[in-house]
Amino acid sequence: MATNTTSPAASSSRGGMSLSLLPVVLLSVALAVGLPGNSFVIWSILRRLQKRSVTALLVLNLALADLAVLLTAPFFLHFLVQGSWSFKVAGCRLCHYVCGVSMYASVLLITVMSLDRSLAVARPFVSQKVRTKTTARWVLVGIWVVAFLLATPVLVYRTVRLQSDNRTLVCYSKYPSEGHRAFHLLFEAITGFLLPFLLVVASYSDIGRRLQARRFRRSRRTGRLVALIILAFAAFWLPYHVVNLVEAGRALAGSALEEPAGQRLKLARFVLIALAFLSSSVNPVLYACAGGSLLRSAGLGFVAKLLEATGSEASSTRRGGTLGHTARDTPAPPEPGPTESFIPSSNPLE
Repeated sequence: MATNTTSPAASSSRGGMSLSLLPVVLLSVALAVGLPGNSFVIWSILRRLQKRSVTALLVLNLALADLAVLLTAPFFLHFLVQGSWSFKVAGCRLCHYVCGVSMYASVLLITVMSLDRSLAVARPFVSQKVRTKTTARWVLVGIWVVAFLLATPVLVYRTVRLQSDNRTLVCYSKYPSEGHRAFHLLFEAITGFLLPFLLVVASYSDIGRRLQARRFRRSRRTGRLVALIILAFAAFWLPYHVVNLVEAGRALAGSALEEPAGQRLKLARFVLIALAFLSSSVNPVLYACAGGSLLRSAGLGFVAKLLEATGSEASSTRRGGTLGHTARDTPAPPEPGPTESFIPSSNPLE
């Protein structure tokens, strides 16, 4: 959930209970599906996966980011049911800050997954050399540091105020001017969506161009997993960021929030933020879909089986030291990972 303006905990008004019915349903579904789903993914990787590939580390951190944002959902549901924010300024800022960090971490992890696949296609040997767990851990540390920094504006702008009825408290964004409001909306839309997804689109355009020119091995199960994660994130977050851009344009034009168009955008944001919560619950469902027959054969261990031996760092440590030796002397893993599936085969019989 974004951190700059209206949120499930900031859209209260008289009659808010009727207006917030759909957000209540969406948040409840996200919590019911995403909390156990992401917890299961984390448990599977930490307890059932003995050798964690780079892909598994990225999926683990994505699940942690999704779980963090879902843990804030009960606070927003409490507000929607009670009609008033009960967790003071500290709770207001903390909840929205956690949501902002999660959003940035998720989009940065998805971007890294895309760049990782692109490098494996464009420079497979370089990819195998640099794609180590040590490098991955440093990249992950960098992602979380950047996410914490990019989300800091919420700590400046978020506060709690008493409504005109002198009974209802709301957690909202208080800006010194419309310029600050426009800046924050544009900052979030650009850094949290537009720039990362330009990199994602460029990466997959390069992958598509190279796949047309060369012959690559393809994964039967996990080759589509990263693409599905990216598409799901875009589908859930794109509408919200479109509203961000429209509101930023209105702020720069000096349009008042009280105008009918402003009120409609506010109501749209009210629903779209709750919808964006679903992006934190959908990934475990995608893993189940990608697992296919593994879900039936491996049972609770299907996530571990899905991610087992994925990533080019697994093949780079096999006997022989070269891709040619690997293909001839070492059995291939049962399921190549999202990146490994695009490494050009050195065996002409493959």
